[in-house]
Amino acid sequence: MSLRPGIAFLADCPALLALEIIASKWSMVTLFALTDGPLRHGELVELSGGISRKVLTQTLRRLQANGLVERHAYAEAPPRVEYALTDLGRTLEEPIRMLTAWARENGEAVVTFRETAQVARAIEADQATLVKTPHVDENPSRF
Repeated sequence: MSLRPGIAFLADCPALLALEIIASKWSMVTLFALTDGPLRHGELVELSGGISRKVLTQTLRRLQANGLVERHAYAEAPPRVEYALTDLGRTLEEPIRMLTAWARENGEAVVTFRETAQVARAIEADQATLVKTPHVDENPSRF
């Protein structure tokens, strides 16, 4: 397999499709939350830290449509619905663990880089706004 741009990620390439499916922040968080077993919608909201119910519902539907998550509605009163990884979804457990480990090991370095770059951009912006005005002779000599 070639890693040259345009070869590894052609428009109809499975790798590009996979990235499209899981590249969303909430997709990764939701998949990671489900690695320990089935969860209810409210439990996923709590575990996900900041996702709205609406966005979680959209994320779960997208993951279901791609065969990564299954929804199981129980015939009970009150109704109970749980979400779980499918066999296909479980194939992402190891890559997600690897990305999570990478984030734990390197997250602080990324934050430091971002902060340093932000300060550098602010300094550059301040320097660009400092316009040196040319010296103007108040008594110009006449020819």
